[in-house]
Amino acid sequence: MRDRIKLSFLMVIVIALSFGCQKDDSSGTEASEYTKKVNLFIKDVMDDVYLWYNKMPNINYKYELNSFDYFDKLLYTDDKWSFITDDVEALENSFEGIEKTYGYSLAFGRFIDTQDIFAIVEFVYPETPASAAGIKRGDIIVEMNGASITDNNYTDLLYSESISITLGILENEAIRADTSINLAAAQLNLNPVLFSNVVEHEGHKIGYMFYAQFIDNYNTSIDAALQNMINEQITDLVIDLRYNPGGVIWAAQHLCSAVAPLDVVNTNSILVKYFWNDKYQKEWVDNQIMHNLEVYFDKTAPVKLGLDHIHILTGSGTASASELTITGLSPYMDVTTVGDTTFGKYTGSTTFKPEEIYKSAGESYYGEISNWGIQPIILRYANSAGVTDFKGGFVPTIEAEDDLWNTLPLGTKEEPLFKAAIEDISGSPVIAMKSGRRQTTKIPYKLFDRGFSKFDRNKRELLIDNIDFNTLK
Repeated sequence: MRDRIKLSFLMVIVIALSFGCQKDDSSGTEASEYTKKVNLFIKDVMDDVYLWYNKMPNINYKYELNSFDYFDKLLYTDDKWSFITDDVEALENSFEGIEKTYGYSLAFGRFIDTQDIFAIVEFVYPETPASAAGIKRGDIIVEMNGASITDNNYTDLLYSESISITLGILENEAIRADTSINLAAAQLNLNPVLFSNVVEHEGHKIGYMFYAQFIDNYNTSIDAALQNMINEQITDLVIDLRYNPGGVIWAAQHLCSAVAPLDVVNTNSILVKYFWNDKYQKEWVDNQIMHNLEVYFDKTAPVKLGLDHIHILTGSGTASASELTITGLSPYMDVTTVGDTTFGKYTGSTTFKPEEIYKSAGESYYGEISNWGIQPIILRYANSAGVTDFKGGFVPTIEAEDDLWNTLPLGTKEEPLFKAAIEDISGSPVIAMKSGRRQTTKIPYKLFDRGFSKFDRNKRELLIDNIDFNTLK
């Protein structure tokens, strides 16, 4: 970090190393030396870079017995996103598409009459335990390990090491248990471009790309899908972000640069602007460190469609970098959103680790707590027109229901969200073909959660991973 911060951290290290010799006038039970060290790490980072640092309560970290609870106590009322973990390696792997997973994304619901919990499969990554077991979009999970799914255990369907699930079949407005499947989680590299194709309708050649999360390690997969669409001479493009929680800012920059008008991209126009806490905002502005204040379209993008309009499929799971894509493109081209209102995430974060903060003190100090990491909100962003603070998300241009009870494969013309986009593009209806799909249930229910990874919440934070705190000397 910058020199002023390094000095202050060295000072607190000296204090921290003498915990046992210090007296404190506060009452209560002191935390263990290990917990105090973690708490001090939290305090040092939050006091400096947190967007709302000047609104944090004054809490004596030495008397906080649980570091997770201490972190939560420091958060500003509006902050739904800052995060702490004691497994920072797994967190960083997740940002790179490395997950220990079954390979499916689930929506969780509750039957209102019985309060029984169920899960519906939103999509499945190929070449994963779930796909190998034949699990597909629209499958209903009604039991887990031979017992009911409850509020206390439903996330085990995503996070456990191994599991037995029972699929259900909807018949005559009731669901009966059917096949049981055993799954073992595997650590996998997950390409977020799950599927892309080109469909034709009423003189339009429409490209479709399903993008599951923003991972810049897989930007070449975006390029390959879009280059194929160029080769197919598409007239229109639909990007499916309905389940995309976000991810890394540079993957969003890459996608936006690939689709925006050529004059916008080739002149490195502003994609978004950053707004920090008052300390950092002043320093970046005073010293004209513009790459810490603005993100630009990338004129070196290897594939450029140069579009003047785009359709983006959205839902409540559309967050962070997905929303940045929508708002960042909007001042420069016609962006039509189709589906449901987005999550509402207009802030960014970065991952701080003890080894970075306390590097001068050496591993003998930070090594004991090196598994910890913090992702505090460090900035909010606005597009080039100044749009920010969209707490309620973006309401879709065209509303369409993602009916998981009545699913079709993603990217097929009759799938409801894609169908609505095609009809808007062409001005002509898509006639549904007869199929053996089940009918939408009339059983009263409510969806209450969804997810793929235990780090979905982190990906909603918009990872800013190239800020140079050493720029100022």
